[in-house]
Amino acid sequence: MNKTAVVIGATGLTGTHLVAALLHDDYFSKVKVLVRNPWVHPRPGLESIIVDFEDEESLAAAIQGDVLFCCIGTTIRKAGTQERFREVDYDIPVRCARIAHRHHIPQFLMISSIGANPSSRNFYLRTKGQVEETVLKAGFDGVYIFRPSIIVDQRNESRWKEAAGKYLIQLFYFLLQGRWKKYRGIKAATIANAMVRVAKQFDPGVHIFESDAIQNLGI
Repeated sequence: MNKTAVVIGATGLTGTHLVAALLHDDYFSKVKVLVRNPWVHPRPGLESIIVDFEDEESLAAAIQGDVLFCCIGTTIRKAGTQERFREVDYDIPVRCARIAHRHHIPQFLMISSIGANPSSRNFYLRTKGQVEETVLKAGFDGVYIFRPSIIVDQRNESRWKEAAGKYLIQLFYFLLQGRWKKYRGIKAATIANAMVRVAKQFDPGVHIFESDAIQNLGI
């Protein structure tokens, strides 16, 4: 196929795996990654575009293609404040989604979080739920939201709370059965593979995948 994938959040843990998976799939002839800084990963079919995520004109020139993948995200600790966190995890995905819809991109795939809920008392989960809620109203032919549990891959930066969570998740992995199965840890590559598979299937409508479903799709 001659499809163009556009990726935001390509330099993150899951985004890196996603770009690799897209480049290895003949369904996509071009992969456009939108980044803030130069990204030195030259590959056939890969186009790196430096953008200002706060500048709609800059984004509008770059968001041209067939599928938009959103892997962008941070933590409150890394962002520094709740306001800055929201700018990254809410404002950027919503801004990019609206531009993509104006440009008639039919599919939007986004990584959210297990437990995302716009009414949650937890700021992180509430923000994730609110971005889901807003994106669902954007008007895409197909919206696909992925809600992974704790990602068990090694990250470059230290997140001690996340590390503790990973340890417990792995310790009780086989005890998490039935409705608790979605809380099992999951690998970033598995999420990336699931996103590529879903994009290729292009089933119109709204689809939300909890972590256990992502695991089944990405193996």
